[in-house]
Amino acid sequence: MSSETADVLIIGAGASASAFAWSLADTRMRIVCLEQGDWVNPADYPSHDKDWESDPRFNSNPNQRANAADYPINCDDSPISIANYNGVGGGTILFAGHFPRFHPSDFKVRQLDGVAVDWPIDYATLEPFYDVNDKMMGVSGLAGDPAYPPKSAPMPPIPLGRSGETLAQGFNQLGWHWWPSDMAIATQTYDGRDRCINLGACGQGCAQGAKGSTDITYWPHAQRAGVELRTQCRVREITVDKDGRATGAVYYDSEGNEQFQAAEMVVMACNGIGTPRILLNSTSAQFPDGLANSSGELGRNLMLHPYATVDGIFEQPVDGAKGPLKCVASHEFYETDLSRGFVRGFSFETQRGYGPVATGLLGVAAGRIPKGRGHHAAYRKLSERMLSLVAVCEDLPEAHNTVTLDPSRCDAHGIPAAKVDYRLSDNSHKMLNFAVARGAEVMRAAGAVDVIETKLLKNAGWHNMGTARMGTDPNTSVVNEWGRCHDVKNLFVIDGSIFVTSAGVNPTRTIQALALYIAEQIKHRLASATLFD
Repeated sequence: MSSETADVLIIGAGASASAFAWSLADTRMRIVCLEQGDWVNPADYPSHDKDWESDPRFNSNPNQRANAADYPINCDDSPISIANYNGVGGGTILFAGHFPRFHPSDFKVRQLDGVAVDWPIDYATLEPFYDVNDKMMGVSGLAGDPAYPPKSAPMPPIPLGRSGETLAQGFNQLGWHWWPSDMAIATQTYDGRDRCINLGACGQGCAQGAKGSTDITYWPHAQRAGVELRTQCRVREITVDKDGRATGAVYYDSEGNEQFQAAEMVVMACNGIGTPRILLNSTSAQFPDGLANSSGELGRNLMLHPYATVDGIFEQPVDGAKGPLKCVASHEFYETDLSRGFVRGFSFETQRGYGPVATGLLGVAAGRIPKGRGHHAAYRKLSERMLSLVAVCEDLPEAHNTVTLDPSRCDAHGIPAAKVDYRLSDNSHKMLNFAVARGAEVMRAAGAVDVIETKLLKNAGWHNMGTARMGTDPNTSVVNEWGRCHDVKNLFVIDGSIFVTSAGVNPTRTIQALALYIAEQIKHRLASATLFD
C-alpha cells in the first residue's frame, strides 16, 4: 500500500465503482479504490448450508446484519427500510440478478407526462454502454422484447421452469405483455465463470459464481490492469484545499487508525445513502453545508421503489426455491395511462417460490398456517406451491424525501449515521393498490386457488436513488450531465445518487451504464485537456 497521490481515488467498490475503474484503467493513471467492507469468500455463502435462509451475515438490512463493515441507517421515519451490502461487489453480492434496462421514456418524463424533470441525457446516449456492460456482467436474455428498442444478450435466457410457464399462461389469458427476464446470470460457461445450476439462493450470494456480482466480473479485470483496491477502509470525509478543489479522503484503516489518501480526482460510488452521507459530513469553510451542496439538493429527492407483492397458492407443485429467483417480467403497465388514476407506472417481476423458512413465516403472517393443530398440514399446502409477482413501482422525486446526518447515532468510528426521512406520495399509494389488483388477476388467471396480497414491502429499500442528481442547472442539481460536481471540478459522483427519476425497474444495469459513460467522458476530456474546465 502506497500513500503516494492517486490520480483517481474511488470511494466504494460496488456496481458503479467496478465498471468505472475497469473502463478508466486503460489510461494507465494511478487508480486507488477504498472500500469499507472486504472481499467475500464464496465458501462463506449460506447456499453451502441447509440453513441458507437464516444466516444473519447476509441479511439485506444493514441494521440487522450489523457486520463490522456496516454503518447504521436510521429508518424510523420511513415505511421502507434501506437494504444494501458493504463489501467488494456492493449490492451485487445479494441482488437477485434481475437486470432490466431503463426505457427510452424514462429519461423524459417531464416531456411526456408533465412530472418531475427530464434527464440531461437519453437512452441513445447510454445504449452503447449498456451493450458493453452486458458483455462484462454476462447477461442472459432473449432478443425481440416489444417493450424495448432492439437489444440482445450474450447468452440464452434462463429456463422458465414450471413457475415461469405458469405465470406466463396467466399473462397470456389476460392478453398482457410478458417476456423472459434479462438476467445477470450465466446460462452457460462464460468468461471463466460456471453456469447456473439452480442453487436458488441468489439473494444470499451465488456460491456457483454464475451470478454477475462485480467481485467476479469487473474487479479481476480492473486489478489485472493495475487498479489498487484497498478493503476495510472506512471513509470519513473528502477534503478540499483553499481553492475548493478536492484533495483526497480521510479514512480509517482495518486497525482503526486514521489515514489520508491524496488524489488529483475523487469519485464517489457509495450508493444513494452512502454518498450523501460522506459528502454531508465533508464540511469546511468553503462548504459549510456539505461538499458540493451549494444548491441545497444534496441528500434530497430520495427515491426507493415502493414494492408490492402478490403471492399465488397453487394445487400442483411448482419450482419452489429451485432456480434463479426471477424468470419472467411484464411491462404491461409501465407507461402512463391517466385512466388508472396515477402517473407513470410499474413493472412486474415474476418470482419463483420461497424456501422452507420463508414459506412458513409468510404463511403464519398471512393467517394461512395456524399454530398448534393443523400446522403441518397447512404448511404442506404452501410448500413448493407458491409463486410471487413483485410490482416495482416508479417513485417520483420529492424534495422532502431526504438522507441527512443523524444527530445522535454514529458508527463504530464516530461518523454520523445516515438518517432517512421518506414518505409515500398519493401517486405511489394509488399505483401500489392498482398493481396489487392486477397481480391478483394474473394469479387467478394462472390457476391460483388463493392469493396473498402485500401492498408495501418494508425491507425492500434496495434501490436508493436521486440524492445527488444530475442536471445542467447548478441551482437544482448536484452534478452535471457527465457526473462532475458543479461546485467542485475534480469531484465526481457515479452511483444511483445521480438519477433524476427512478423508472419502474431495477436500476443496476443503468447505474453501470452511467458509470461507463462517465468514465468515457473523463477519458475524452483528459485527451483534450478540458476535464477541469
